[in-house]
Amino acid sequence: MLVTVIGRGHSGTRAMSHTLSASGVFMGNPLNGSGDLLPPQDMYAACRVLAPHVQWRGGLEWDFSKLHGMDIPAEFRRLIHSFLTSVRESTVEHKGWKIPETTLVYPWIQRLFPEIKYIFWIRDPRDCIIGGHITDNLTEWGIPYPPTEDERLRRAISWKYQYDLVKATPRPAQWLEVRFEDFVLRQEETLKRLEAFLGIPLARIPVRPESIGRWRQDTGVHDFDFFAASIAEYGYERE
Repeated sequence: MLVTVIGRGHSGTRAMSHTLSASGVFMGNPLNGSGDLLPPQDMYAACRVLAPHVQWRGGLEWDFSKLHGMDIPAEFRRLIHSFLTSVRESTVEHKGWKIPETTLVYPWIQRLFPEIKYIFWIRDPRDCIIGGHITDNLTEWGIPYPPTEDERLRRAISWKYQYDLVKATPRPAQWLEVRFEDFVLRQEETLKRLEAFLGIPLARIPVRPESIGRWRQDTGVHDFDFFAASIAEYGYERE
């Protein structure tokens, strides 16, 4: 089995990576405290190879259609091949990787690995943008968007871009969406879904209920009109 976890930084993907590692799934080597495969430089470079092939329509609209039919550049293949060296060379039965930047290149990852298991990790965007992440400023990854000095808005736009990118990509054969909130508040039920999907028993790791709904105590701006569709889609409560 080969598995990867996708989802924007601060969406709680470390919980899934730690669960997989504790369950005997080799998640690459070395890993950082968030369960990300290191070193990340080749993945970062791969993100910047893909970015020029996304067309910005202006505002908060991007056209991802070219990514689904064009030839994947050899440089991108080389970079991903290098980034996944420890995973590729492992002879264990169950293995995978997690790093949030996989989300930025998800359309081409799926085309390179159509047979693997994909876990799309979702978290309430209002919680997701409270903390900063390296993918907050999309221009640093070669992706144009409306310029702003508002840090929270910049994070929110990055969240929307990554959400739209995943949604615009045809579903792979093996796909499971998991809400971080369900993993924390309904861990046993959620792990049973994951076990059925992965075909292996999973370890139970400690979870922190206080990590849910942090936006309710947040004094900064954490909600934006363009979050409305995803908040409704995934059943999150509005203020």
